[in-house]
Amino acid sequence: MSNIDQTRPSGPYPPTEEMLAELVPAGEQARTAAELRAAWTPPKGWRYFIAVNNSEVGLWYALTAFGFMLLAGILALVMRLQLAVPENGLISADRFNQFFTMHGSAMMFLFAVPMFEAIAILILPAFLGGRDMPFPRLSAFGFWCFVVGGVFVMGSLLFDAAPTSGWFMYPPLATQDEGPGSDIWLLGLSFIEIASIAAAVELIVGVLKCRPPGMRVDIMPLYAWYVLVVGGMILFAFPPLIAGDFLFELERSFDWPFFDPARGGDPMLWQHLFWIFGHPEVYIVFLPSIAIAAMVVPTVARRPIVGYSWIVLSAVGTGFLSFGLWVHHMFTTGLPNISLGFFSAASEAVVIPTGIQLFAFAATLIAGRVKMSLPMLWIAGALVIFTAGGLTGVMLAIAPFNWQVHDTYFIVAHLHYTLFGGMVFPVIAGVYYFYPFIRKKMLSERLGRWAFWLIFRGFNVTFLPMHLTGLLRMPRRVFTYSAGMGWGWLNMISTLGAFVIAAGFAVFVWDLLRPKGDQKEVPRNPWGAGTLKWSHYVPAEYWGARSIPHITFRYPLWDDPKLVERMDAGRYYLPDSPHGHRETLVTSVIDAGPELVQRVTGPTWITLWAAAFTGGAFIFPTFHMYPLAIVSAVFAGVCIVHWLVLC
Repeated sequence: MSNIDQTRPSGPYPPTEEMLAELVPAGEQARTAAELRAAWTPPKGWRYFIAVNNSEVGLWYALTAFGFMLLAGILALVMRLQLAVPENGLISADRFNQFFTMHGSAMMFLFAVPMFEAIAILILPAFLGGRDMPFPRLSAFGFWCFVVGGVFVMGSLLFDAAPTSGWFMYPPLATQDEGPGSDIWLLGLSFIEIASIAAAVELIVGVLKCRPPGMRVDIMPLYAWYVLVVGGMILFAFPPLIAGDFLFELERSFDWPFFDPARGGDPMLWQHLFWIFGHPEVYIVFLPSIAIAAMVVPTVARRPIVGYSWIVLSAVGTGFLSFGLWVHHMFTTGLPNISLGFFSAASEAVVIPTGIQLFAFAATLIAGRVKMSLPMLWIAGALVIFTAGGLTGVMLAIAPFNWQVHDTYFIVAHLHYTLFGGMVFPVIAGVYYFYPFIRKKMLSERLGRWAFWLIFRGFNVTFLPMHLTGLLRMPRRVFTYSAGMGWGWLNMISTLGAFVIAAGFAVFVWDLLRPKGDQKEVPRNPWGAGTLKWSHYVPAEYWGARSIPHITFRYPLWDDPKLVERMDAGRYYLPDSPHGHRETLVTSVIDAGPELVQRVTGPTWITLWAAAFTGGAFIFPTFHMYPLAIVSAVFAGVCIVHWLVLC
């Protein structure tokens, strides 16, 4: 323990049997708990929004991302109404283009990735038996950046100024688009992507350096492994898109010819930069959701996960292979056949590590004693839908077939089967599974099953016919069609299914928001799970772990039934906070040996101001207000320097 901050008593490492057996007087427990409570309780009243606790920021983040998803869903319903019958005039072609652009952009940039970061910020410290994220103010800064950027981008719809070129913004359509729509997309989403990179850095550091003593990398929860892999993927996938966004904006604002072939540019450059981000993005979305399944499956099976090491290797392999698939989206662009063969093979190969993870979950369920709880029902639905999407993905990886259905509704069906099954269903399962951790109440079993069957059946009614619609050659991104094309009845079925999905989400949202004051609080670990997450007493206390334990098992709550009792008694590390400081333990990367006690930063306004001024540096150039952008960037720099040096 020589590397531990000597100003803080931390106890021997590892804890001795004498220390664990020692009784802590009730008065001493109350005193140390009061010290921790004073240090970690967030501000009250109007100052509440300067809080930086992971329990608060993570919840804000998740609710905001979910709100953007509901808004994107409303746009989808309007589009389905427009396509329900031939030659419909419900909305104009320009409005339709704005809606499909913002629907895809919101789902990918304002829901999928931010929801991963929100859930990770909220629950990762609990999985690691820690107090908070290593850089809480960075979490708060990322959240406020997300809010400012998201409101700016989605708010363009209110002024009929949203982009109309699709969420992939292909040139020359997007470079020649009149009005500020494309600029709003490029600069607003670049702002959000930079905040996402900052959040990824924090999550990586949290996994590597803030594990409890003794938790070696080979026994840390699978959720932590998935967060580590996805955080690394974000660091490598987002910079190419940000670089492309800036090149694109330079062409639009200053007429630089990066994508103009008449002046030596190449529109294919944008496709390469976008899809180098775009295909890893699919697995950035998919892997965290599979991580939720990796937590739910062992709990309902009442046994450790089968093939832990294989799952870890498969997650790493999936992340690695995903960076070699971007031309999967460019088979019809005229690339050499040898390139198509390579990327077709890589697209097929990524199925292998993905399949290993799914088979490991199935083996765990077969080997265990499964109780079909509500979270497991949603996970089962996710596995069915994602597997169907994966099968059509294998078909699309074959270049000749891809040529036939490219840019048709077959692609729309495949995309939604993959992303809905791979992300939305597991996230809803996570809401039902982790809700007792967040609010000490349970969501309704009856309403949850109603929501599941409405969404599951509505989803298949909506998107299964789209495979046939695509094979009948209905192209994507058309706002109407003639009656003679024969697509009307299929589109009507899909529209009816979309409203069934909406009904299911309405039931789910009501279950979340309905008053629960008369419902009894549930026990701390209502599912009987084995991971450290359920040792936290949230939301009654904001300090995370009452004392940071020494961990030598993958499922410590199953293998050491007295662990939570000793943590609550303060028999492990950092049981108090005598100087009123927020503190957490930093450990070594591989073996998780204690290294030092870190003082964790507390509430402040500076992160909100830094986010606002940083947003101004991106937003003002959209309207060519460059002096204001420079001033805003300077103030953002001042705020960040003040934050890092003086706060």
